Amino acid sequence: MRCITVRQPWATLIAIGAKRLETRSWRTNYRGELGIHAGKQVDREACETEPIRSLLAEHGYRSVDQLPMGAIVAVCQLNDCLPVVQNDGRTAWLEAGERRLEAAGQEYRFGDYALGRYAWELTELRRLREPIPALGKQGLWNR
Repeated sequence: MRCITVRQPWATLIAIGAKRLETRSWRTNYRGELGIHAGKQVDREACETEPIRSLLAEHGYRSVDQLPMGAIVAVCQLNDCLPVVQNDGRTAWLEAGERRLEAAGQEYRFGDYALGRYAWELTELRRLREPIPALGKQGLWNR
């Protein structure tokens, strides 16, 4: 299975279905099953901001130390990879050919939608009941 390493709390936000677009500085042509690996780095400041703190608490994560790290936490489908074509500071527009998506509200706050970046559209998210320990890597990697 192809996997991607994501820092916490973003990996858990993906796993619980609160984040469906993962922003990256690079694009990929890969489409298909994708494992979401929670890296060992945690953005502790982000964990304490709203709505992240409340979303994590709703799913049983009352402390940063409870977040899984160094493990695959979810499996999804990488449906598309769209470039950011416009950003007004509150909403970003993603476009590829005839396809156009909008990232606004919570989704916008959970990513970096600077022009020149890419949004990976994640669908069919399935949180794993038990995270699978794994060493992460940069880029797409195989488990």
